[in-house]
Amino acid sequence: MSRTYIVAVFLFVFAIVLVGKLVYIQWAQGEYYVAKLEESTLKSVVLDASRGNIYADDGSILATTVPRYELRWDAKVVSKSLFDMQKDSLAQGLALLLGGTKTAFLKKIESAKKRNNRYWLIAKNLTYSQYQTIKDLPIFNLPLYKGGLIVEQQLVREHPLGKVAERTVGYEHRDRTGYYLRVGLEGAFGQYLKGEPGQRLKQKIANGQWKPINDNNEKEPTAGFDLHTTLNVNMQDIAHKALLQQLETFEADHGTVVVMETGTGDVKAIVNLGRTSKGTYYEKLNYAVGEAHEPGSTFKLMAMIAALEDGVVDVNDWIKTGKGELTFFNKYKVRDSKRGGYGTLTAGKVFEVSSNTGIVKIVYDNYKNRPRQFVDRLYEMGLNKPLGISIKGEAVPKIPYPTDKSWDGLDLPWMAYGYGVALTPLQILTFYNAIANDGEMVKPKFLKQISRLGNSPEKTFGKEILNPAICSAETVKKVQKMMFNVVDKKWGTAHRIKDKDLQLAGKTGTCQVDYTTNSVQYVSSFVGYFPADAPKYSCIVVIHKPNKKKGYYGATVAAPVFKNIAKKIYTNTPREVFVSNNALMALERDPKAAEATIPNLVGMTRKEAEAVAKKHGLELEITGRGVVVRQSLQTNTDRSSVKLRIIMS
Repeated sequence: MSRTYIVAVFLFVFAIVLVGKLVYIQWAQGEYYVAKLEESTLKSVVLDASRGNIYADDGSILATTVPRYELRWDAKVVSKSLFDMQKDSLAQGLALLLGGTKTAFLKKIESAKKRNNRYWLIAKNLTYSQYQTIKDLPIFNLPLYKGGLIVEQQLVREHPLGKVAERTVGYEHRDRTGYYLRVGLEGAFGQYLKGEPGQRLKQKIANGQWKPINDNNEKEPTAGFDLHTTLNVNMQDIAHKALLQQLETFEADHGTVVVMETGTGDVKAIVNLGRTSKGTYYEKLNYAVGEAHEPGSTFKLMAMIAALEDGVVDVNDWIKTGKGELTFFNKYKVRDSKRGGYGTLTAGKVFEVSSNTGIVKIVYDNYKNRPRQFVDRLYEMGLNKPLGISIKGEAVPKIPYPTDKSWDGLDLPWMAYGYGVALTPLQILTFYNAIANDGEMVKPKFLKQISRLGNSPEKTFGKEILNPAICSAETVKKVQKMMFNVVDKKWGTAHRIKDKDLQLAGKTGTCQVDYTTNSVQYVSSFVGYFPADAPKYSCIVVIHKPNKKKGYYGATVAAPVFKNIAKKIYTNTPREVFVSNNALMALERDPKAAEATIPNLVGMTRKEAEAVAKKHGLELEITGRGVVVRQSLQTNTDRSSVKLRIIMS
């Protein structure tokens, strides 16, 4: 009996301890264990926000975020009676929407129901309209815990206009290590585009799968800001086609084109095409921004401006180039492209015919004992500094300085005609654009504003001046004339692109690359502006490693691309129609006669417009093809004439 009592007492004490422990866990540590349980079965999932759109200057969408949907089904939550009643209609609807037979879908959903599959895949990568249609089907149109439809949304970045300015529009991707790859505008302004993420609560179900708890998110994502760019879709298309055609014709390795609005620095088009192993081309790298290379003869403009500004030469000074060959240190030679040389030339003509020996003599003869003065002048013009553009990856210019350890006796003469220095195409264009802009250097601009629909702009981007005057106004006028002569005069290196309807100005460039090897290649370039008498746009064309058997000079390979682009852009800009003074006087006497005096030319062909203008006593000065699509009336301030602007397309 004593042993029985001992056992009974022990069991009683054990029961009290057990109950006490349970009470303690329940009241003292209950919240902790509940939290641990929820932690293992519940989780908050971050929902990415919709990235903002990227627009061209006319409102066309260059990049946008669209939702794609993955639909799954929790068969366990659907009652057997509801399933048996609606399964035929559901199978029929899925067959019509997703393709297949009613019998096949019926078999699949019956199998899922039989196995109580809680995450059966219905379809992936659905558009919003497809998702909404499936959501309206029987059973699926019920709330989550009755119908079982599980909706997973993913955001996909799309480019409605295809490959337009692909490297400039760019991307922002995260690799497996968590490192972000940021390219172009997407990468540079990702903090604005990305928006604010949301949250959704999910519960762990069978087989390690996670199912949303509610139909709605705990926190909805906030869409990002939109980028409004300066890019023009039409100009981009013109530049892309012109460059692609020439790359294919000359079987070149890669090339780039940039078109910039002279006064504002707005980049209207930027094309970067690289060759694949199959001979096709795509937007491989942003060569215009990231590839610094020896510019060759296009650098002669910088050298000429430095010499003119320092007063060591003037455009009409005579330069003896001899037989077109100079030798340095009894070994290194500078040669002109013309066999036998150009003889004695004016300094202006040295530039216009692109004489290597001529520009080297101008620089070397006047600066060999004071090289710092020459390089300092280049630095004053800002050639040694990056542009500081918004797009990441801009290459740093290379302009050697006489105190550099690597400086030697060849640096000065080599620099004169574009060797031993390195600039990107965009940096070169920015300098030439300053000449078109009467000396004012403006920063290239890719964005007009950052905004969100229906709200005031978050940030605007105006004109930014890098250098109010890269040189004196007198020097600007002199080099403008020389650049015009490069195209206009028969001896100019780009005379073959002269156009009777459109005045062009610029400079050719032909630079050797890989010249230390036995397989010398070339970079062909042309940079300039149009119209030459009233510059509206500047443009650079750079083509790397064309097939030497087909051609490699800048005048042959790059300059025709420039003309092609300029002509097509120019034909889409307003043309002027001059109205005689008699017509103006009649208009002033009787304002109601305006319609009769200034006829409506919209929709007419060139011949029709000319005939009507002649009937009304108007003198027309028009270019372009097609029909008149727009006209406007503009009165000069001196009231001596009226200009009627028309656009022909």
